[in-house]
Amino acid sequence: MKSVRGLSRRSVRRRTGRVLVEGPQGVREAVRFAPEHIVDLYVTTEAAHRYAEFVDPAREAGVLVHETSDEVLAAMCDADTPQGTAAVVDWSPAGLGSVLDTGPRLLVLLTNVRDPGNLGTVIRGADAAGADAVLVSEASVDVTSPKVVRSTAGSLFHLPVVTGLDIDETLAALAAAGIRRLAADGAGESSIDDSDLTGPHVWVMGNEARGLEPQTRAACDEVVRVPIHGHAESLNLAMATTICLYASARQQRA
Repeated sequence: MKSVRGLSRRSVRRRTGRVLVEGPQGVREAVRFAPEHIVDLYVTTEAAHRYAEFVDPAREAGVLVHETSDEVLAAMCDADTPQGTAAVVDWSPAGLGSVLDTGPRLLVLLTNVRDPGNLGTVIRGADAAGADAVLVSEASVDVTSPKVVRSTAGSLFHLPVVTGLDIDETLAALAAAGIRRLAADGAGESSIDDSDLTGPHVWVMGNEARGLEPQTRAACDEVVRVPIHGHAESLNLAMATTICLYASARQQRA
């Protein structure tokens, strides 16, 4: 119990290279896409029957499945209601070089994102839009935190996520790889409705409160805005990112 609960601390996650996945959505996707990386799967007796769709395949794949009580599971988890199941998974971020070697066409770079829910939702949205990877700056919230992992709803196991990136070096590497850098900013001269999004590009997104740093915006090839037709002051970071990614996916798949 102590070792699993300890994964709520970043120092423990970094030392062990493990993350805690809580809830049926995340655990199901870990079983489907990364069973070889699951160290232990914990499930209540009731949940073992309710989620047999992934508990039984986990056992068949050789995953150590432990049946436990609601009280023990709650004591191990970070969430108030882990919904009867959790898993400890070996996880390591992808490398920027390996992502660029695949010839990606759609990426998102998150700079100084601090809200766990936003980061997790962006990863989930990027997965849904068919992005090739999510890039996260070194000043952003930790991707492996339980709140981020829960917010991805299993998408953390679907696409590469690169973390700890220096923004300037990453923008330079993207340019060298022939990837157009689009800064998303409400004050952008270009509207997303008029932008050519057919070629390889990366959406560069800023901090929730401050937006993009001036030097980051200046280093991009184009500054693009999402038009607001109503009276809203602005869009939530995760919402704006998802709109941008889907606009790209629409043009690239047309």
